[in-house]
Amino acid sequence: MESTESSYVSSPEAPRKRSPPPPKSPTSDSVEKPTYIRFLVSNAAAGSVIGKGGATISDFQLQSRARIQLSRNYEFFPGTSDRIIMISGTFDDVIKAVELILAKLLSELHTEDGVDVDPRTKVRLIVPNSSCGSIIGRGGSIIKFLDSCFVPFITVASMIK
Repeated sequence: MESTESSYVSSPEAPRKRSPPPPKSPTSDSVEKPTYIRFLVSNAAAGSVIGKGGATISDFQLQSRARIQLSRNYEFFPGTSDRIIMISGTFDDVIKAVELILAKLLSELHTEDGVDVDPRTKVRLIVPNSSCGSIIGRGGSIIKFLDSCFVPFITVASMIK
């Protein structure tokens, strides 16, 4: 999977003087910053998302206009046997891609078992430590609210090294 961080190579040329940045135009503030979401899936589920010859993932990318990347086969999130799916794009595009992927995974559960499956399935999001406080809230207020709104339990676990 590609890193979201870029590495820059310094130029061998002498440093150049930089002109001041141009003033911000009204449209530059309206440009949406990219949104990223990462979550974990089993190796089998990752294969389902990719599809035969990459057909499913390509279709999801066309439908959602988001970029969908998976960690390589047998490259697992530390401490798990799960692969990472990273979705990037505008907020709406990322949400659409997540909906498509989760619908596909849920339909695979129905196909495997041949009976109605409880629609509550485990989704494991990867959240940076710096964002956990925003999810938990002061005194746990936000996570308690989310837990009361949604039947599934929400837990916050640290990354196993």
